[in-house]
This record gives sequence, structure tokens and C-alpha cells, in this order.
Amino acid sequence: MTKKEKYSHFENESGFQGLKVNDGIAQPESVNSESVKRFLNKNRNLLPAGDYVEGILRGDITLLSKAVTLVESSNLKHQEIAQEIIKLCLPHSGKSVRIGITGVPGVGKSTFIEALGSYITQQGGKLAVLAIDPSSERSKGSILGDKTRMEELSGDKNAYIRPSPSAGSLGGVARKTRETIILCEAAGFNHIFIETVGVGQSETAVHSMTDFFLLLMLAGAGDELQGIKRGIMEMADLIAINKADGNNIEKAQLAKIQYKNAIHLFPRKDSGWEPGVLTCSAVRKSGIAEIWNEIEKYRQLTVANGWFDTRRNQQATYWMHETIREQLYRDFYGNQIIKHKIEEFESLVLNNQISSFAAAGKLLEMYAEMKLISEDRKINH
Repeated sequence: MTKKEKYSHFENESGFQGLKVNDGIAQPESVNSESVKRFLNKNRNLLPAGDYVEGILRGDITLLSKAVTLVESSNLKHQEIAQEIIKLCLPHSGKSVRIGITGVPGVGKSTFIEALGSYITQQGGKLAVLAIDPSSERSKGSILGDKTRMEELSGDKNAYIRPSPSAGSLGGVARKTRETIILCEAAGFNHIFIETVGVGQSETAVHSMTDFFLLLMLAGAGDELQGIKRGIMEMADLIAINKADGNNIEKAQLAKIQYKNAIHLFPRKDSGWEPGVLTCSAVRKSGIAEIWNEIEKYRQLTVANGWFDTRRNQQATYWMHETIREQLYRDFYGNQIIKHKIEEFESLVLNNQISSFAAAGKLLEMYAEMKLISEDRKINH
């Protein structure tokens, strides 16, 4: 049967009078062959690692963004190229001040980042704004919205705003952010902002990859000291009370006194720095210069007493161990045989036939044996 016959109508035959039915439109193929070709050739447009690095070093934002996309990709080929790019960029990194910024919801992080970021670029600095948001696959996060709200900074040729990875565990997202820092520093960005979305576990991750930790707070929102965990306050190198304008100025000053009294109760920092409390209005851009002066004082002090480099070295080894843990976790739970065995042992644990600890030990032994067998096969072949 021809395509024409397939779509013709029997109502047009001579037995039917006064009835005319036009041919319909042939249905398109269920699969777009061009899309398939593009999908199969998705690695065709990849450049050698050296080409990305060359572009990054000359400040090419397009190639920097493409390299960051490779870092964030779970594709094995992309990861191979990404790790080579990071290796080549590493000697050109480290020459920045890394600042972690966090705060309670509604504190005005986007407006504050734009105000402080614009101040930095006006002073001749180059700024990259990154984010840690492991929950963004579920909530879509806030950094994409931040980018549209930070109109002034988005259009600044000396600023680069990068939305965070859209999925994965906190460890995975944090590792990719740390690797992105290396690429941004190699591209000449000498100030890096790492924003966290919300207040929670991600603050610890940000603290483990930044030189200075800035906590944004609000005044007049109930009991200020109950609005955030003590651990996060202890990590802070500076507390900035935002929205200190209009009728809120007096409340901000009162909150400033409360926070100053609170941070004096915390143990002294190894850096030798004494955290302070300042007020600001990101909307009016008041108090922004004073906050930046504090960050500069911190940098000068810690560079002089050696803490700056000590902290960076601690962070480097910390992320080495974190990466090992993450890869072992992924490899263990990604193993198909182990997956089935886990289900078996879960049933045994639930039926009180084996203890949780013994089950874990058995599974780890199986995993270790499988790895040894795999290594022996590689050697023998």
C-alpha cells in the first residue's frame, strides 16, 4: 500500500453520493532523526582540554562556561576532559579572596551580593558569583532567580554569575563548586563569592572552601538569636545586619548589640581574627564599604600571620578525603550485585537474623573481594 492509499478515504468511492472527504496530513516520524543524530554526536563538538585552558587563561567567558558545564556533567567523557582542564588550570589558581555568603530566608542576599559585587568591580576587581544548592532539582533553587534580579551585576563585564549544579548530593555539588572556583581563578577572577541557598548543612560545605565567611541577618524579625543555629554563627567571620534603613534603623542597632554580646561567648578563632557585627542597607548601598574594609582587614591579618595559607592547605586535604568518600560511596551503591545483596541483607536485619553491623561488614567484605577480582583480571589481561 502506498502512502497515498494509506491515508485515502473510502467515503470518496463511487458508492457514496454527495460526500467528499479530503486527505489528512501524513503523521510525522515518531522520532526526529536529526535530534537523534545530534544526541549521538553530542561529544563531537568537544574541544581538547588545552583549548579550553587557553581560552580560560585569556578570560574567554564562553569557554569558561563550557568548561564549567563539563565539570558539572556526569558524562564520563566530559569528566575526563574536565579533570584534565582542572589539572592544567591549577597552577594558575589560588590568587583570589574566596568569600562565603549565607543568611536566613528573606535577608536580601541577592541585593546584598549585587551591592557588594558592584562595589568590588568599581574598585577594579573581577568577581565570580557561584552557589551551592544541592536541593535545586526539587525546589529549582534561587540562584537562577538571583541572576535575573542582579541586573547591574549581570551586565558588568568584570562579573561572572554561574547558577549552581541542578542535582546531586551536597558533597557532589560542593566538589563541583570547588572545582569551578579553580577555573574562575585561572580566568582572572580575583574575588569569588560562594552563596548558599537557605540555612543548613550547605553552610559547612561553603565554610570548607572559603577564606572569609559572611553571615547576613535581619533585625526586627522576632528573637534574632533563635533564627539561626549557633554553629553557623560560630563559623562567621562577620555578621552583617541588612535592611538597616527607614524605620528599621533602631531595631538594627539593637540587634547589633545583641549579636556582639553573643559572639563574645564563642571560643577564640584559630585565625586570630575577632568577628564583628555591622549594619548595612543593600538597597541604599550604605555600610557596604565598611563591610568590604573588614574583609580586607581579615585578609591582611591572616596573610601576615600565616593562617590564610594554612587554612587553604587544610581545605585542600579536606576535599581530597571528601572526594574519596564520595567516589567510594557512589561506586559501592552503584554496583548492581551489591544492590541486590543489600536488599537480601535488609530482609535478614529486619527478621533479626543478623545485626546491622554484621550485615554492613559482610557487604563491605563482598565489595572488597569483587574489587580484588576485578583488579586481578586487569593485571592478567
